Amino acid sequence: MALGARLRELRVGRTSRGLAAVLGWPQSKVSKLETGRQTATADDLRAWAVATGHPEAADELVARLDGLESHVRSWRRQLAAGHRPVQDALTVEYERSAVLRAWEDAMVVGMLQTADYARHVFQAYADLHQSVRDIDDAVRARLRRQELMYQPGRMFHIVMWEAVLHTRICPPSVLGAQLDRLAGVIGLDTVRLGIVPFGARHTARQRVLAVR
Repeated sequence: MALGARLRELRVGRTSRGLAAVLGWPQSKVSKLETGRQTATADDLRAWAVATGHPEAADELVARLDGLESHVRSWRRQLAAGHRPVQDALTVEYERSAVLRAWEDAMVVGMLQTADYARHVFQAYADLHQSVRDIDDAVRARLRRQELMYQPGRMFHIVMWEAVLHTRICPPSVLGAQLDRLAGVIGLDTVRLGIVPFGARHTARQRVLAVR
């Protein structure tokens, strides 16, 4: 998505349809690359840089792609032993933190997931990455981490987009129970939960991209 944001910056002043025509691509490809739904190849990035009048950006774009591919390889190595070890490692980080902040625009934040909802999430990722299917163990590890929300002295600031409340990553009955769960945490002293509605006004501001 960060790479897509950079591609949009380079396209300023040119329509996606016009750029697609210059490149000889379907317009849908331009859209998918800019929204992170498709990963560009190095040749795609070089062609994009030239077509948008920024040939000097080609090396930068390819370097970003190399970093992305390295991150994906690292993630797959972590998943080689299954999803539970990843959850256990996250729990260690959470345990040593007093204040945590989370933003999610696609699905409910893990700290607030029900067991059934989490099971569908892990199932989807196991299918995507063809990883070890230790789904039940991963769910149990995630639920144990949620016990931190009931420990005094901690604070969780969680913000999610309204789309999260509608995303069908699970059957309607599971989603319904998940929404009840969200309502149930509103009164916790350790949780501040915010939902950004679909109709929220967007304010243009400078985008800062950080490499972490």
